[in-house]
Amino acid sequence: MFVHMAKNQGIKAKLNSSEQCHTALALVRCPPASQIFQGRKEILDKMQQYFSQEPKRRIFVLYGLGGSGKTQVALKFLESIDDFTKRFFVNASSPEALKTSFMNIGISQSFGKTSEVGLEWLISENKEWTLLFDNADDPKLKLSSFFPQCTHGNIIITSRNPQLAAYGPASHSHVGDLDEENAALLLLERAVASSSGDDFMLNQDAQELSCLPLAIVQAGAYIAKFKCLINYLSIYRQNKEELLRQHPDQAHDNYDWTVYTTWQISFQKLSPVAAYLLQLCALLHHSNIPQSIFANATQWILNNEGNETESMREVRKFLQNFVSRSGNWSKQYFRNIVAEIEEYSLIQSREASDTLDMHPLVHLWCSSTLADEVTTRACMANVVGMTIDVGPNAYLERIRMIAHVNMLVPDFTVVVDSQFWSQYAWMYYEGGRFEHAKGLYELDLQRQREAPGSVQRGRAPGNLCPQSQKLLGEDHPDTLSAMANLALTYQQLGWYREAEPLQISVLERRQKFLGEDHPDTLSAMANLAGTYGQLGRYREAVLKRRQKLLGEDHPHMLLAMANLAATCRLLGRYQEAEPLELSVLTERQKLLGEDHPDTLRAMANLAVTYGQLGRYREAEPLEISVLERRQKLLGEDHPHTLLAMANLAATYRQLGRYQEAEPLELSVLTERQKLLGEDHPDTLRAMANLAATYGQLGRYREAELLELSVLKESQKLLGEHHPDTLRAMANLAFTYRLLGRYQEAEPLQLSVLKQRQKFLGEAHPDTLIVMANLAVTYGQLGHYRQAELLELSVLERRQKLLGEDHPDMLRAMANLAATYGHLGRYREAEPLGISVLKESQKLLGEDHPDTLRAMAHLAAIHRLLGRYQEAELLELSVLERHQKLLGEDHPATLIAMASLAVTYGQLGHYREAELLKLSVLERHQKLLGEDHPDTLRVMANLAATYRQLGRYQEAERLKLSVLKESQKLLGEDHPDTLIAMANLAMTLYSTGRHQEVENLQLKVVAKHRDVLGPDHPLTLQATKDLKATQDALAKAKGLQTRAHVELDGRDEERQEKTVFMSRPTVGSGGELNPTLRSDSVQHPNPHNKYVPADRQELMINISPTLQKPDFLERLPG
Repeated sequence: MFVHMAKNQGIKAKLNSSEQCHTALALVRCPPASQIFQGRKEILDKMQQYFSQEPKRRIFVLYGLGGSGKTQVALKFLESIDDFTKRFFVNASSPEALKTSFMNIGISQSFGKTSEVGLEWLISENKEWTLLFDNADDPKLKLSSFFPQCTHGNIIITSRNPQLAAYGPASHSHVGDLDEENAALLLLERAVASSSGDDFMLNQDAQELSCLPLAIVQAGAYIAKFKCLINYLSIYRQNKEELLRQHPDQAHDNYDWTVYTTWQISFQKLSPVAAYLLQLCALLHHSNIPQSIFANATQWILNNEGNETESMREVRKFLQNFVSRSGNWSKQYFRNIVAEIEEYSLIQSREASDTLDMHPLVHLWCSSTLADEVTTRACMANVVGMTIDVGPNAYLERIRMIAHVNMLVPDFTVVVDSQFWSQYAWMYYEGGRFEHAKGLYELDLQRQREAPGSVQRGRAPGNLCPQSQKLLGEDHPDTLSAMANLALTYQQLGWYREAEPLQISVLERRQKFLGEDHPDTLSAMANLAGTYGQLGRYREAVLKRRQKLLGEDHPHMLLAMANLAATCRLLGRYQEAEPLELSVLTERQKLLGEDHPDTLRAMANLAVTYGQLGRYREAEPLEISVLERRQKLLGEDHPHTLLAMANLAATYRQLGRYQEAEPLELSVLTERQKLLGEDHPDTLRAMANLAATYGQLGRYREAELLELSVLKESQKLLGEHHPDTLRAMANLAFTYRLLGRYQEAEPLQLSVLKQRQKFLGEAHPDTLIVMANLAVTYGQLGHYRQAELLELSVLERRQKLLGEDHPDMLRAMANLAATYGHLGRYREAEPLGISVLKESQKLLGEDHPDTLRAMAHLAAIHRLLGRYQEAELLELSVLERHQKLLGEDHPATLIAMASLAVTYGQLGHYREAELLKLSVLERHQKLLGEDHPDTLRVMANLAATYRQLGRYQEAERLKLSVLKESQKLLGEDHPDTLIAMANLAMTLYSTGRHQEVENLQLKVVAKHRDVLGPDHPLTLQATKDLKATQDALAKAKGLQTRAHVELDGRDEERQEKTVFMSRPTVGSGGELNPTLRSDSVQHPNPHNKYVPADRQELMINISPTLQKPDFLERLPG
């Protein structure tokens, strides 16, 4: 019995030992990778290559932010490789967890029950086992003491601490965010949803979550639970913190933490100083945080003491942590704190740029950890205020701080210490937030008047002249500077009347206390002159006084000349600006050298003036030179480099080289968005320039979306009457016209014209541009007489202002010629058209868009005059060049094709005309839509060809459709609507429906007389057509009466005989065809046998160049 019991106990012990082995193995067995794993091919390939090397102990480290998917990458790799014999999952979060894991390895292999035994087994097992050290995040943990001391085996480490990469000097990978495509796929998989082809929506969701895997998985779980794939983005934006804290009910792996809790665990391990530094950084923009902020602020508190606010005392206490024993800023102390945060991947330092970066979601989470956000934000605002240098040489540093200031102090609810008001105001000014700058400058001015000099406590008295040190109140130099700065801000807002009295006051006080010839007095004169916007006494006074005081070649003298030239340019007096700018450039090249910033600025300004004079070929090499030198000297993303790139792109656009302009403008926009922010005025200008190029490329809907955005932001940022807002409004109107939405374009243009006449005057180039564009819109609306009056005015003023051979002058002549064509004054139109073509070929070259439009316009006039062969030759040339330069589907190419088709119809080549018109119609419908005026004109042209081919039913169907849509889109009285009505009458006449024809023609004649006048060719033609129809009806009625008399009483059942009259021949006319608009000029265009037809409408004035002059230099002071 005893033996039996002993045997049972032995069996039981074996069973218990077996159970322990299974339990232990379960604890250290590597779990499977997530079923929804996506991406990471590059890292997996690197691991595959590393572990396929000759057998030896190999260590690979995966490090990155918590939630980036490091563990899943390791597990996915282990699943993909068959060479490893045993794989163990080791919890490396603490020494205790490590010991437990190695103890379980020993137990699982029946080798013993201690951690030391587990390590011994691995040493003795000379095979390809693998240890996955997971979550080795504790920087105090000496992980290498847990490595088996042998030359075989494989180790994979996952950690938030980048310092652990030292264990694998050539075998480590940073696990960052997923790429956008794989992030979207992961979201879709976790959401258990179908994309329904909406990849854009998925990509937007992924972008919003910064493509962080854990955040993507949490989002997918929420979408799966609530079935809200389409609406998730709006839900997330309203409830970010709540959603990032939520744990999924059903997980696809064993990860227990949410996005926020995984970082909170790391945050709790930081020292108080490190935690506070991280929170302060979270109040700035998440990328490119200059470490110099804290160095400069520490130096500031060491140099400044006195009465302080609570937030300033808090700042001083914090910054003392970075003061060395010798009493100076210690970069090493600061680095130690940054390194502590880096150990958890909560921040990343970039040695090359001396900046810090935070993951966008860590940035969002960290700002939620603030116990007192108001106080902390005020402290950081003071830290940044201490580091803002408003000196002229710190421009680039300030530009790089704009994004941080915008994030830190989004509005006036953040309390900034009063001694930093002027610094923040200047930052807002340079950042384009002029309303914010105005508010702070007003506060600064008020404080200066009450306590002059207190704002600039850090400035040494020796910086002031003796008289200045004695001044108080209104006359103190700091007060005058504050007034001058506020006035400049008013200028930027377009508040010129508010700026004027401030600048007069500054000038008078400086004249009184500093004298007429003091540089600050001269600067005040120049600033006031800029507000007046007049060429004359103040800028000329500046020039004369500097000549006397400084001499012809003194740098300040050259600056005055440059300012005078800039004023000439702004006032449209380009011929006067050119010699001044040539002098400035020559002297600066001689005194400063070719590569000096001031020399490059002079070269860029001269190029801008050449562009304004229409001398684009002379501007191009100058702008290329400026761009190349700035790229070399300043770098690709310097604001001045971007300005040079934008100016070169604008010149390419003027030269018709749109494909070359587009990539440059995209680069400028992207860099400015990154550098200056989405709503900076320079960013908005870049967006407007790209929209203008899209318009020239025929991508009207893309242009419209950009221009709507620019207008909205300009109104919000700069106000309704600011020049940039008016320019945005004018450009949107231009695009509306390209889209055929003339009724929407007209009120915008009238509003812009009224404002420009008020602020710039009747003869300013910008006023003339909007006047010319309004005239074109009037032409599109059929108001030809109003168009003519405006165009005559534009032509007369441009002749006086620009001279005969300026491109804008040629456009004015072309527009007037086109209007003459609409008014039936073909003999007046022809010499203008010939002159425009000749000068365009000479000035712009054979392939320039304006030259091709002039050629097409002249062809239209030839056609109207019945010279079809001459028209055909010109139109073939235009079409061939458009196809080569712009492509088959560009609107200008389609117009050229349609014009040639009309000429083919006039020459009787109906089959060729039909094929061309069918092709044009199909592309118009696709490109512009069914109801665009140009689409309707093409339909009308095709219908005319069907009638010429005797296919009356097809012709009637199309013409009815055209008439209906024209009435709806253009109105009952528009010339195109009347042409559509007359054309329908012709088709009805061909089918013998004379009474319907007469009714339509009566309407056409009456409206033509009202709209075009009794002597217009179309009115005269419509009158002849009506008479011919009435004669035919009368003749038919006479025949019918005679037939009744003859048959009376003999054959009463016989039906009445209908007499069909042949269509009356009316001169050499043809059927009326509506108009097709070219890209920049509208051309009259005749057609098919009945009245002048298929008019190619007038020239459209090219959209104004939006890029401002390269650099409007300011006098120092």
